Amino acid sequence: RRFEELTNLIKTIRNAMKIRDMSKCLEEFEQLCKAFLKSKNIVDKEGVPTFYTRLLADLEDYLNELWEDKEGKKKMNKNNAKALSSLRQKIRKYNRDYEAEITRYKENPMQSADEEEEKDEEDSDDSADSADEKGEVVMSASAFLKKSAETPPDPKQFLKKGEGEGDESSSDEDWGSDSDSDDSESDDEDGKNISIASRFLKNEEDRRAIEVKKQTKDQKKLDRKMKRVEEEEEEEGGEQEGEGEWEKVKGGAPMSKEKPKMFAKGTEINNAVVLKKLHEILQARGKKGTDRAAQIELLHSLASISSENNLGQGILVKIKFNIIASLYDYNPNLAAFMKADMWRKCLDCIDELLDILFENQNIFIGENIAEDSENLAISDQPFRVRGCMLTLVERMDEEFTKIMQNTDPHSQEYVDNLKDEARVCRIVDRLLLYLDQKGSTEEVCRVYLRRIMHSYYKFDYKAHRRALASQQGAEESKSEQDQTESEGEDSAVLMDRLCKFIYSKDRTDRIRTCAILCHIYHHALHNRWYQARDLMLMSHLQDNIQHADPPVQILYNRTMVQLGICAFRQGMIKDAHNALLDIQSSGRAKELLGQGLLMRNMQERNPEQEKIEKRRQVPFHMHINLELLECVYLVSAMLLEIPYMAAHEFDARRRMISKQFHHQLRVGERQPLLGPPESMREHVVAASKAMKMGDWKTCHSYIINEKMNSKVWDLFPEAQRVTEMLVRKIQEESLRTYLFTYSSVYDSISMRMLSEMFMLELHTVHGIISKMIISEELMASLDQPTQTVMMHRTEPTSLQNMALQLAEKLGGLMENNERVFDLKQGIYGGYFNRDQKGGYQQKQGYQRGN
Repeated sequence: RRFEELTNLIKTIRNAMKIRDMSKCLEEFEQLCKAFLKSKNIVDKEGVPTFYTRLLADLEDYLNELWEDKEGKKKMNKNNAKALSSLRQKIRKYNRDYEAEITRYKENPMQSADEEEEKDEEDSDDSADSADEKGEVVMSASAFLKKSAETPPDPKQFLKKGEGEGDESSSDEDWGSDSDSDDSESDDEDGKNISIASRFLKNEEDRRAIEVKKQTKDQKKLDRKMKRVEEEEEEEGGEQEGEGEWEKVKGGAPMSKEKPKMFAKGTEINNAVVLKKLHEILQARGKKGTDRAAQIELLHSLASISSENNLGQGILVKIKFNIIASLYDYNPNLAAFMKADMWRKCLDCIDELLDILFENQNIFIGENIAEDSENLAISDQPFRVRGCMLTLVERMDEEFTKIMQNTDPHSQEYVDNLKDEARVCRIVDRLLLYLDQKGSTEEVCRVYLRRIMHSYYKFDYKAHRRALASQQGAEESKSEQDQTESEGEDSAVLMDRLCKFIYSKDRTDRIRTCAILCHIYHHALHNRWYQARDLMLMSHLQDNIQHADPPVQILYNRTMVQLGICAFRQGMIKDAHNALLDIQSSGRAKELLGQGLLMRNMQERNPEQEKIEKRRQVPFHMHINLELLECVYLVSAMLLEIPYMAAHEFDARRRMISKQFHHQLRVGERQPLLGPPESMREHVVAASKAMKMGDWKTCHSYIINEKMNSKVWDLFPEAQRVTEMLVRKIQEESLRTYLFTYSSVYDSISMRMLSEMFMLELHTVHGIISKMIISEELMASLDQPTQTVMMHRTEPTSLQNMALQLAEKLGGLMENNERVFDLKQGIYGGYFNRDQKGGYQQKQGYQRGN
């Protein structure tokens, strides 16, 4: 049934081809494709039918003939012309899937049954004439008349089975009845043999003539196809962005593609010819259908030709500039990053260009040099080339950032790409040396900032080891490696030199702002808390940072976070909490630090904004550990909030120091089953509960243990010093909490006992209690001879506190009640009663008088 449907559609298409009805052809061809798709299961078993392959081949040839007939196309109406163009494109794309079957069919053409009938009707006159000439009319007629009575099967049924089609109405004729078979046995065998032999002899001669005709026709088709392939490459060149990676092949053998010759044979190579060729190549840049890879190869060939012919360094520098620009333009999409091979080529070209500029001091480059005033020829005058080296290096730096943003940070590829940063820094340093000699102050400031951006976030382990060695006073013999390390410039000295130059010379606020923030970040990273804090306060950046662009705001957030972590390491708990408060209280620390986008905000931004924000993300190797950040914030909040809560336990109007910390406490209280803490947050909540009871040892065990050390504390450069500071702070704040909580229980308490309980020195306990008494946090006095704290019992008891709270609430309720009563009476809170009292009394008197 499927093949019958295909056959009917093919007949309709052939009829439409005869009358040149392209719209009908297009419509039926689309139905034919759908019908063939439905019969895919049968086709997979039996193969593509020959009649289907023949139609595809004939239709494509027919459409190409119509397309080449320019006059015929002009006479077509609008619908037919449009259908012709559409059908031609569709048949081309469709036939690519059946190219092997069509080629095989054309090598050994076969005719299906229905097409043979059509061909017989068309060529009936020719066959009759040829038979008359040969004198075989009677024999062929007798052969065809005896068809129905002969036992041997008709060759037509084999055609029917092989081709997959035939007339159902002739099935009875093909297979005769029993009586026919009996009669056929009594026929004359000699006559039968003669007729069959004559028929086969005739078919052999006809077949030879047909083969000769078909060979001629196939040759013409082959010529037309080759011409069509060339046209296709010209027409569809714009659709394919030729990357030089794929090329069409014929018959399984790769096509040998000759490189285009740069210059004709015998052409004299000079500056004018090379410049003309360069302009020809550059004119194709950016046009539709331009092969970018081939354009880069042409520019490389042109550079090698100019070097071979000693045309001077000026023309070579100009070509190198254009090669680097073409490498940057290889990816037309702004978000796309450079492939590894293109990235290597780019770095090599920039290095070669810098080599040329350092070796030839008589080359002047600049954006202000017009193309007309360029001097590229060898002469007494220095070379003048239009271009900007700083722009190329800045673009290279941006491409490196994009490569790191688009690489999986947990793969080996990321590590390999990160190794290129050393080469990028070397290129920036070389450019820095070049611009120090020939660049303007603005350009020097820009390249200094690039160098700062590659250094500010890196911890200088060499300088750290040297500082530790100097502190310990170790003057032992150093190894050669240590000596070579000590010879290098410290990152602190480098940052100080670069940033101070920008502070004094830069005229743009943005570069100076970025330099200040990077300098503060670097100070904070290396535990120089006071320098970092003073620089931040002197710059007043916090006053107008909201007007800066998003990348600068991200840098400001990163700097504030690093400043807070530095304060925590130095034991400045309150400063650490204040620095981290804005970032952590927002709940969007990941997004504010440029370390990823939050999924809950994806609906608020369109795809374009999302792409822009992804380009602002910081590469993974520059990330700040978010778990460490949250842990530092929560521990700082715990050390501030727990003593405050104990001191103001019965204060109805007490404020919250940290909302996020209170939220974590409420989450911990709502849990029905309390098991051992697992996450970092659970550890801090459990430690807070222990501190609230004055149990500093349990609090210490929850904050500092193997799990917390591996997650957080071991990530600090001086982990042991940080843990010692934490233990000290926990002991001190636990002591304060204990005194706030249990002061109402004691009449007096010995400082020596407190010292032993909290494992603190006696003078430390004395200092803490003295501060509490001076600030009026603790109502007590110190008895110096006996080292005892005498409680004054001025604080109300818990029952008295509850009574005071009840009195305050009743007073508030009474005020609200009176206010509501006044509103009902029409006297709005006593306002008119107070302001219009005199007038009201006069009115009362006036009414009484009447």
